[in-house]
Amino acid sequence: MMKTRSKGFTLIELLAVIVILAIIALIATPTILGVIEKARKGAAESSALGYIDAVEKLSDAPVDMLEINISCPNVKEGGIAFGQKADMAEDITRAVKKVSKHPVIMKLSPNVTDITEMAKAVEAGGADAVSLINTITGMKIDINRRTFAVANKTVGLSGPAIKPVAVRMVYQTANAVKIPVIGMGGIASAEDALEFIMAGATMVSVGTANFNDPLTTIKVIDGIESFMEQKNITDIHEIIGCVK
Repeated sequence: MMKTRSKGFTLIELLAVIVILAIIALIATPTILGVIEKARKGAAESSALGYIDAVEKLSDAPVDMLEINISCPNVKEGGIAFGQKADMAEDITRAVKKVSKHPVIMKLSPNVTDITEMAKAVEAGGADAVSLINTITGMKIDINRRTFAVANKTVGLSGPAIKPVAVRMVYQTANAVKIPVIGMGGIASAEDALEFIMAGATMVSVGTANFNDPLTTIKVIDGIESFMEQKNITDIHEIIGCVK
């Protein structure tokens, strides 16, 4: 008479199953990692094509130069990767330069370990100039709703609060590369702009302050001119990068 098998597995059978699963895991893991890596590279390549396509479409536009923003913290894919990895920043710079008919400015992210590494990378890629800094990644929480204040969770912080960081990074960059540096980040007055210039910026840009006062840029220009007259400075190059 045939004996019926009791429910469950013997210890030997369980060990055999565990060994088989372990072997499958060892075989499958490299494949899974490979698929993930290909997907990551695919997203990066797709983003790179987006930059190139945009530059090609602007080839005949009546502009003096193009600023390529590879550092925007609100972009979930592509931009943030290019802005934080030196090799990718160099590659995208080189790719853009091949199709651009205009001088190219690469806008750098402050959300990196070493800003000079990024600046040197885009310079190696052929950038005509660099601009910095873009916004610093920040966060706002709504205490009443107990959740993030914005859907993206993180946001780009701009304005006067980031100016000391921006001045420091402009100083470091200006002393690390030979291409022109455009300083930005919290400029709201002529004094602010002059700090950037003395740190090494050959040009400056005013952003957030224009929302508070649309005439800020004009006031900054007039203020710089007034400062130069008071100090008997006849050439702006006398003070560009004068702080060492």
